[in-house]
Amino acid sequence: QLQASGGGLVQAGGSLGLSCAASGRTSSNNGMGWFRQAPGKEREFVAAISWGGRNTNYADSVKGRFTISRNNARNTMYLQMNSLKPEDTAVYYCAVSRGSTAQAMGVDQYVYWGQGTQVTVSS
Repeated sequence: QLQASGGGLVQAGGSLGLSCAASGRTSSNNGMGWFRQAPGKEREFVAAISWGGRNTNYADSVKGRFTISRNNARNTMYLQMNSLKPEDTAVYYCAVSRGSTAQAMGVDQYVYWGQGTQVTVSS
């Protein structure tokens, strides 16, 4: 199971940090990722990290502003979001990949999903 937390309301230009706590069958041998879904839009890839945390991958829209990390000893993944924009407003989901790399960018490449946490950026 995955439990995402840390969402909230922030002004444009501000920062938020998300956490994703993993338990049960989720494994530190799997890559993990963050996705987001805005109202009326499809779920889209945000960032991914390899099982060991050494490799990361970002959507162009967040590159340079968001940082993904993980602490396998704590079974937790993080997403630090800086310089937030109104277009970052969405429900953010964490997920566990079927593989071990940071290359998975498609929804169907992930097997376990958290419940989502709302991020709202006001202009």
